[in-house]
Amino acid sequence: MENNDKTQKFTLPKEEKETAKEIILEVYDSLMKKGYDPINQIIGYLLSGDPTYITSFNDARSTIVRLERDELMEEILVNYLKNLGAY
Repeated sequence: MENNDKTQKFTLPKEEKETAKEIILEVYDSLMKKGYDPINQIIGYLLSGDPTYITSFNDARSTIVRLERDELMEEILVNYLKNLGAY
């Protein structure tokens, strides 16, 4: 009998998680293609939490709810501040 005094470590492969940027751009594109004003629709969703502001076209509605609203807002704010040179 072997003396195995080392513990093996098992790690599940990480699922590739879409970034907030990818999600925002994908949803923006779907809203544009359906003729909506993407800015107004995304703001409506972010403020209310109601996913019906987002079209179900191209699974945009199910895409946007993959991340919490605060994560999406953080991405937007960070990029806004970077563009201003403040971040």
